[in-house]
Parts: sequence; C-alpha cells; structure tokens
Amino acid sequence: QVQLIESGGGLVQAGGSLRLSCAGSGRTLSSYGMGWFRQAPGKEREFVACVGFDGILKNYEASVKGRFTISRDNDRDNAKNMLYLQMNNLKPEDTAVYYCAAGGCTSIPEVYTTWGQGTQVTVSS
Repeated sequence: QVQLIESGGGLVQAGGSLRLSCAGSGRTLSSYGMGWFRQAPGKEREFVACVGFDGILKNYEASVKGRFTISRDNDRDNAKNMLYLQMNNLKPEDTAVYYCAAGGCTSIPEVYTTWGQGTQVTVSS
C-alpha cells in the first residue's frame, strides 16, 4: 500500500527558504509522477509543481517558477521514494498547507491517486 508523509513545513519570514520532503513507500511509486499542491484558507487546492517518474520532466505553476525547485530520489530496491520541494524567496501568499501527491505529472488533482496529510507553511511579512 502506497503511503506519503510530508515534513519540513514551518514558519519563515518573507524572503526566506524552506525545504519540504515527502517520504513515499510502495514498490510502484517509482513508476509514477509525483507533485506538490497547496491549499490556503478559504481557497481551493492548487497545483504547485510536479516531476515525472524519471525525474526529468518538471512543471511549475507560474507564480513559483524560478523560486521553487522540485526533485525526487527513487530507491527502487527498497521501495522508498523521496520527493522534495525547495522553496526560496518565499512570499506571504505562499502560505498554505502543502500536499504531496503521486500518480502523474499534471496540474489536474483528480489524476493523482495517493495524497499525503499535508504540512503547514506560513510566511510572515
């Protein structure tokens, strides 16, 4: 059974950096793209970034392009996969709960079949 667990969220001042991690277990995860979404209070969940199964294809939401970097490490032998989101030059509007998801590399959340519980990122001005 595939599980995703996020970590690395926290409180940071505007202009600062955070690195989110997502630990995924399950032998099939390395065959799927993975992505990050976020949801701010009172808003719908929105796409942030995604990466293909081999780590080569990457897509970013326009407002984070150039500030955020997505990457992944696949450990096929041990059926463990790590997904990362390096976030630099953070802005107050980046404040949200960030979710890790597996199932593809697309901005359409319905494509993803597995979701983590989320990690809170708060950026103060």
